[in-house]
Amino acid sequence: MQETLNKQHAVAVQKQDPKARIRNFGEVALGYTEQQALLEAQRCLSCPKPKCVEGCPVELEIPAFIKLVKEKRYEDAIKKVKEKNSLPAICGRVCPQEEQCQKFCVRGKNGDPVSIGRLERFVADLEHKSGIALPERAKPTGRKVAIIGAGPAGLTAAADLAKLGHEVTVFEALHVAGGVLVYGIPEFRLPKRIVQAEVDYIKKLGVKFYPDALIGRLFTIEELFERGFDAVFIGSGAGLPTFLGIPGENLGGVYSANEFLIRINLMKSYEFPEFDTPIKVGKHVAVIGGGNVAMDSARSALRLGAEHVCIIYRRSRGELPAREEELLNAEEEGITCRFLAAPTRFIGDEQGRVKAVEVVAMELGEPDASGRRRPIPIKGSETFIDVDTVIVAVGRTPNPIIQSVTKGLVVTNRGTIVADEKTGKTSLEGVYTGGDIMTGEATVISAMGSGKRAAKAIHEYLRTKNHASATPQILTEISKCIMESKKN
Repeated sequence: MQETLNKQHAVAVQKQDPKARIRNFGEVALGYTEQQALLEAQRCLSCPKPKCVEGCPVELEIPAFIKLVKEKRYEDAIKKVKEKNSLPAICGRVCPQEEQCQKFCVRGKNGDPVSIGRLERFVADLEHKSGIALPERAKPTGRKVAIIGAGPAGLTAAADLAKLGHEVTVFEALHVAGGVLVYGIPEFRLPKRIVQAEVDYIKKLGVKFYPDALIGRLFTIEELFERGFDAVFIGSGAGLPTFLGIPGENLGGVYSANEFLIRINLMKSYEFPEFDTPIKVGKHVAVIGGGNVAMDSARSALRLGAEHVCIIYRRSRGELPAREEELLNAEEEGITCRFLAAPTRFIGDEQGRVKAVEVVAMELGEPDASGRRRPIPIKGSETFIDVDTVIVAVGRTPNPIIQSVTKGLVVTNRGTIVADEKTGKTSLEGVYTGGDIMTGEATVISAMGSGKRAAKAIHEYLRTKNHASATPQILTEISKCIMESKKN
């Protein structure tokens, strides 16, 4: 049946049927058709002073690109998007638009806001099908910038600096680029082919990538400068899992969400035995936590064959940090949530494998430092849940490798790097930072925003600062060092 324009309600996106999708890792949200995109674009009021732009961390010119969609000028629309955002197909899928640009949409006052993210995905996916065009780039400046980490912050900074004419080299500790986009977010939310296509676009801008290059071990930041780099951006993210610190956490079958999702996303355990990474979840799975990582873990466990998956969260549904869309998807798939409950210990069997989790009921008290009401245990309310697998998804912290070997770099007691919020400038000259390594665990789009701000600041620094001549054979030397480290 042909859809018609409804100014009050957004055009619904097509999705895989829940009964089918829980048995595959294919993308759940299928995106807009052209007709759906045109109808949704018509809902945009083209406000002369658009509040939606103020809510976008990368300052995307939203009404301008949606106007081009209305006019069926799709190539111009994606060009407009990529003036500000080098990862549009990614943002269109995982950015929490409902808490950012769409939150300020005028349409949202008397109905649904315009589905900005879905329209962004629509034009980005069209470009992927027809071929990605390259933007104009500034003349080469002769300046060299090292980017540490190929996650959202690093990729954004790299793309912006390359377009400004600088020679950019990205060092990534893993064997593929993407950071959390490839190891943390499942295929059914963000297909890896999409991430690779966005990375390929950045490579075409002239950015050089070195995988398997762990800065802090391969080179220190000081050594990067010695080898001729004029500035360094640290975007190494927050890749270390946080644990609960309760009895039984070292039992077999208790995973950190990091390990669980890396096995699935990066090592493709869901395609075992084609990929040699077996993972066993059993029939009953408990996921501890309430963020997007918890939702990703729970929904992945279901697809691996679990019969019952329960999310245990110590606050109420109203405090849940996960996107509402992801919670609704999880509930459609049959995942249950136990709110106002927290684990107190894990209980193992004779073989040292988890078989049950003890949980205590909670009540909400006064707000804590996060602004949410503090959960308080209710004495005597302990109960037991039988489990085969537990996944702990209560947050991640920065890996301290770079911080521990960089003299003069000021860090917090949480391991994050102290920097100017507007520029990413650290305590060291020529060293900038952004993303989770600066803010702590946050969203993909916020990391991109900080990477964009840092790129602008680095450009100004390079434009006004006198620099020594760069080593001519710098990339040859780096390649040799990486090859030697692999042999060892």
